Amino acid sequence: MKNKELITELANRMDWTSKEVSDMLSALSSVVSSKLVDNDTIYLQGFGQFEVKKKAERISVNPANGKRYLVPPKLVPVFKPGTTVKNRLKELGDHE
Repeated sequence: MKNKELITELANRMDWTSKEVSDMLSALSSVVSSKLVDNDTIYLQGFGQFEVKKKAERISVNPANGKRYLVPPKLVPVFKPGTTVKNRLKELGDHE
């Protein structure tokens, strides 16, 4: 699903205009991004949790020339689906 399709779907379900939905999604994205930058965890009940994890330093090998490189540690955003989402996906998998 692309951004325009998501906006249209939400606008239809909530009886909002596309502009209102677009503004709301923009605000949500801004809040989630700023909270992750501040290393906060965001939990949306029934949906899941967004958090920042630190990936450890590691050694990587370039397959073309066989050289080994040290990849420095970094922070990455992580999403953990909530039980509601997990259960719906499990039901989908059981029906196929």
